[in-house]
Amino acid sequence: MSDPDSVFDFNQSRAKKNYDGLLTVLISLLTLTIFLALFVFRSLDDNRLTSWQWVYTGMDAFSILPVLAIGIFLAYLLSNVSLPVRKPAIWLFIFSFAVSVIFWGEPEVIVDASRYLVQAKYLELYGIGYFFKEWGNAIAVWTDLPLVPLLYGLIFKFFGEYRIGTQILNSVLFSGTVVLTYQIGKVLWDKTVGINGGILLLGMPYLFTQVPLMLVDVPAMFFFTLALLTTIKALRQGGSVLLILASVTIVFAMLSKYSVWLMLSVIPVIFLAHMPYGRKVILQRAAVISLGAALLIGLVLLWKFSVFVDQLKFLQSYQVPGLRRWGESFTSTFFFQIHPYITLAALFSIYAGIKKKDSKYAIISWLLLLIVVLEIKRARYLIVVLPMLALMASYGMREIRNIKIRKFIVSSAVVSALVIAIFGYLPFLQKTSAVNLTQAGKYLDTMDAETIEVITLPPFRSIVNPAVSVPVLDLFTQKTLLYRYDKYSLTRPPSIEKSSLRFTWEYKNPEYFIADVDRSTDTSKKHIPVAIIFGGRNQILPARIAKRIEGYRMTKELMVFDRVFKYQTMIRVYQPLQTLTSNDPLA
Repeated sequence: MSDPDSVFDFNQSRAKKNYDGLLTVLISLLTLTIFLALFVFRSLDDNRLTSWQWVYTGMDAFSILPVLAIGIFLAYLLSNVSLPVRKPAIWLFIFSFAVSVIFWGEPEVIVDASRYLVQAKYLELYGIGYFFKEWGNAIAVWTDLPLVPLLYGLIFKFFGEYRIGTQILNSVLFSGTVVLTYQIGKVLWDKTVGINGGILLLGMPYLFTQVPLMLVDVPAMFFFTLALLTTIKALRQGGSVLLILASVTIVFAMLSKYSVWLMLSVIPVIFLAHMPYGRKVILQRAAVISLGAALLIGLVLLWKFSVFVDQLKFLQSYQVPGLRRWGESFTSTFFFQIHPYITLAALFSIYAGIKKKDSKYAIISWLLLLIVVLEIKRARYLIVVLPMLALMASYGMREIRNIKIRKFIVSSAVVSALVIAIFGYLPFLQKTSAVNLTQAGKYLDTMDAETIEVITLPPFRSIVNPAVSVPVLDLFTQKTLLYRYDKYSLTRPPSIEKSSLRFTWEYKNPEYFIADVDRSTDTSKKHIPVAIIFGGRNQILPARIAKRIEGYRMTKELMVFDRVFKYQTMIRVYQPLQTLTSNDPLA
């Protein structure tokens, strides 16, 4: 006779497998349905860079579904595999770095990069001493802080002025943030929360588009997350080394981006959340960290006191009021640019954290509360808090007791984000006119001339000062660029005063770009190749520019044009007729 208990156990096991199988099918269908729903309602996405209504214009949703279905199947396989957990930090770093490399082919699509390029090149050309001395003086700084341009400048100084250097740096910082997110989750709760938190940071397709760009947002996210981790560890473990590191990393975070200053309001929350570990000792350690950070940032502020004061005044009068005008909806950011599984899990985590009366949960939820209360809706300003959102989602998903189902949900979110970013966002961005600067730089490098004159035509349909494209072009070529700032044909538009693009008219390109070829006594400078950057396909050359290229012939035309962004960067390259050889088909 068979054992009744064995039969019961077998039936129970079979029922569980059937239940798990049904849940797996439902989650798979839900993942596909979410993508279709977002596609149908893509007009709700008002993101200024990767709005679904732009990315998927003229595209059939069913062309993406097969790829997404394959991705979901791979996610299912991964959920049934026990990955190495002995050293999860290494695996998280390697995987996230490898994924970020896919996006290195993205052009520099955000004009803000020109500011950091200019500052970094000053360090490359004139040295670190000059950078520290002239930052805020000869080096125009707008509302920028020095840390990230300093890092970019050091890359240029020691490894050459190649974009790949800054992209490697940003990928390292991005992957480092994934690891730091894991570490925070592990320290506050357990390894599971940490690992899932790190993985879920990869479930945000918008974030991938920011990694290859020469901006400050991804580095700021890294330094902010590092400051949180070192502060938490210093409070828990004590020791002079950790306490000093906590102070230093807080200052590094403060020197990366001004919006981080507001986000650092989470530091007192960290102090309060750790009071149960011993009120007296926590207060002592908190005092040391706070005083150390205050002393260090005080010394930095004294270094360029008037510069920082002017920047803060300007932020108060211009950028803070402007946030409401330049913002994007929460619907766009938290459902289109971040996978809905993450957002919904993060919202559920609020209930879980309150139910458990978990004081540590306040550390990761504080920033989301701050964002909602203050209505901070610019997606780029939220990048710094994404690791905490990932941890909130991981905390919420911890309530799912079925490990395989939980892993499948996490994997599905990441796979969906990768499909959206790789097969949607990346091709879209590679078809913008910004790619013309990339291709022009490569073409200039094939020319015999060592110096190229660059001319920008007046804005066409856009309020952006085209001078900002010159540093970006310089990033993609090893040639020396001489820039003609044609003040006679440039008119500052009145609407620029309240625009987020106002900076393009507030600064001038540095001396190492500026040339006045017409007045030059060196006749060789009058016969160098000329690259003209313009914004309209049929834009007419001003008489002064037409005269400048008399005796020249166009040898290259880069005319990728997109209908999404008003600011276009098309380029024509001209060479003097006498420099074209008889073998040149254009001669």
